Amino acid sequence: MTGNPTKLSIIIVSYNVADLIGACLASVAASRDIVPEVFVIDNASQDGSAHVVREAFPSVRLIANSANRGFGAANNQALPECTGRYIVLLNPDTTVEPESFRNMVEFMDAHPNVGLAGPKVLNPDGTRQDSVSARYPGHRYGAADLGSLPGEIACVLGACHIVRTELMQRIGGFDEDFFLYGEDQDLCLRIRKQGYEIGFIADAVIMHHGGQSERNTLPAEVVRKKVRAEYVFYRKHYKAGTIERIQAVQNRRALWRIFTIRLLFPFTGDKKSARLKLAKYKVIREEARKGLPENR
Repeated sequence: MTGNPTKLSIIIVSYNVADLIGACLASVAASRDIVPEVFVIDNASQDGSAHVVREAFPSVRLIANSANRGFGAANNQALPECTGRYIVLLNPDTTVEPESFRNMVEFMDAHPNVGLAGPKVLNPDGTRQDSVSARYPGHRYGAADLGSLPGEIACVLGACHIVRTELMQRIGGFDEDFFLYGEDQDLCLRIRKQGYEIGFIADAVIMHHGGQSERNTLPAEVVRKKVRAEYVFYRKHYKAGTIERIQAVQNRRALWRIFTIRLLFPFTGDKKSARLKLAKYKVIREEARKGLPENR
């Protein structure tokens, strides 16, 4: 590989992905025309993830945490050490096409109005993942609270971002109130509030397995984490009246779904799926009811 080694810093946060981190780092090492500096922050994995990095990739700068600090906080640990003009925030359950980092850097060089951008994201079977959103959580009710923002893209999938290092360091990195989930949406919004657009890089491609660090977590608990992250986002960016409206709507919708699932359960062929959905909507209702008046 050739190129300026200070053009790009890569931060990967790992948690119990020993079977995936090797392929991810190998794909990073195979990048064309870019020699990145690579950081892996391991959040106290119990499956030997840190050992895989230490033994197979000695040039990677490994930080092995003694406790799981959360996704955003772990990324922030490497932020002061990054010397690249750009930072790529990369999930360990991804692999990167050889030209992707070069294309990301070229895109950012050519679009100074873009603060953060994401690549095209594919599933392992080659189909495309939905990685670009024009809306934030609760956007239907909270858009007016956000005011006028640059660009049409609200956020891009957190599996892979490229962001300007100076900007990322200036805004203090991720908000560590988000332990897992929601931090990518919050980061994109904060960057837009700084006057930058969010971009999409069609000729940069990654493959994303998705959700691998949570594969041993019960589905209902994953839902709970996601819903709680949404409420961290709401409290940070929306007015109190907007949040109460969102809570009321989510509570009513979840109550209706619980009612219909129970009503149709005797006639449902896939009982397992129905139970999972029931557990999901119970969690949503529990979280939505917090702070609502008792008569709701």
